[in-house]
Amino acid sequence: MSVHSKKEQVQMLRDRGFVVVPGLVSPERCAAMRATAQQQLEEAAAPLEFEADLRYPGAPESKHAPGGHTVRRLLDAYSRDQMFREWAAAPEIRGWMELYFGEEPRLSRAHHNCMMTKHPAYGSLTGWHRDVRYWSFERDDLVSVWLALGPETVDNGALWLVPQSHSVPFTSDRFDQAKFFRADLPENQALIQTAISPELQTGDVVFFHCNTLHSAGKNITDDIKFSLVFTYHGASNVPLPGSRSASMPEVAF
Repeated sequence: MSVHSKKEQVQMLRDRGFVVVPGLVSPERCAAMRATAQQQLEEAAAPLEFEADLRYPGAPESKHAPGGHTVRRLLDAYSRDQMFREWAAAPEIRGWMELYFGEEPRLSRAHHNCMMTKHPAYGSLTGWHRDVRYWSFERDDLVSVWLALGPETVDNGALWLVPQSHSVPFTSDRFDQAKFFRADLPENQALIQTAISPELQTGDVVFFHCNTLHSAGKNITDDIKFSLVFTYHGASNVPLPGSRSASMPEVAF
């Protein structure tokens, strides 16, 4: 466990926009979840999102191109396996979220709720963005929980995060039409240069705010990287009716 108390971890998230909690999940539990994800990947068990669907830099141009059936995400992880559900609603997650939100937490099944896979060769890079760009809630205050099921480094496409960026009030012209943070602007470049990529070991967890700028590179190793990601919000921060955020039932736990 981290040398920081849960209260200190929550404060680090508030101050910096993210915090890494080492060794929150045992290697054995991670290995079991990874094996299940590997099997579902091999079976191409729906619902899936393909790299070719996203057209991010480095992705196959279509599903008919080489690597066209490379999977980006195993969607709706919550419904895929009991192990994933147990982690999503684990007592340590509930306690953490209650401390952060000051109320009962809710798991959003409409956002993240997936097993992220990053493949060698056809796994694309992800540009700088805030997750909240496509989310519709009363308040922009949600927290994502990223569990590394194996080591995550710059070489296999780990997260990059910009400290304190969650509290910066950006104007819309700082983003492109797809709502990615524009790396061609000098004022944006200065911020991007402050980014860090925490090296994660199996079982490490990153808690990050929905407004924290982040990106991820390509996987230049020989192994697929697996990360289990869920997103939470306080019970009073409801998804806006008719939006994608309200498209799936939420989980109270």
